[in-house]
Amino acid sequence: MTEQKNVKIVAFVGLAGSGKSVAVEYLTEKGVPKVYFGGIIYKAMEEAGIEITWESQKQFREEIREKEGKDFVVKRAIKEARDLIAAGQHRVVLDGLYSWSEYKILKHEFPGEMTVIAVVTPKHLRYQRMANRPERPMTAQEIDDRDWAEIENLEKGGPIAIADYFVHNDKDLEWLHKQLNEVLVHSGFNK
Repeated sequence: MTEQKNVKIVAFVGLAGSGKSVAVEYLTEKGVPKVYFGGIIYKAMEEAGIEITWESQKQFREEIREKEGKDFVVKRAIKEARDLIAAGQHRVVLDGLYSWSEYKILKHEFPGEMTVIAVVTPKHLRYQRMANRPERPMTAQEIDDRDWAEIENLEKGGPIAIADYFVHNDKDLEWLHKQLNEVLVHSGFNK
């Protein structure tokens, strides 16, 4: 249980190219601090002297969870979130929930305080977005391979399937922001 009353945490989950980062950015631009799950992986990779590529990330994510436990990333994310809360924040965004194990741990650690939002996007749009991405673009095959690895090895389908809310990122930013605003009001995050 967190120390501060009325703490609200939003965790975003979705497959590559769905728009999680865009959704998170919308909240961080409003001053809500974030805990970036991918950043925890990047930091651990840098500490291990591993070059960051899509393939090395996939391999490292799976190996570190096997070696250190499925809760490797989430333990660090919880600590970062608790540090933000201890510093007076009462709203926190978790960027990039990956696995079923992480979902269960977060629900236990933040009972009644966490809302999971799945960002869903048709595959053809995800392909398009990831191919045109300036940083580390991906091919359709790389996206499919990553989807399969995240679903089979990290059980990412569970948190997506059981999310509290779904936002459909299949139009423009105004549409995405409208849906996010509705979810944030309904979930009590904006109080």
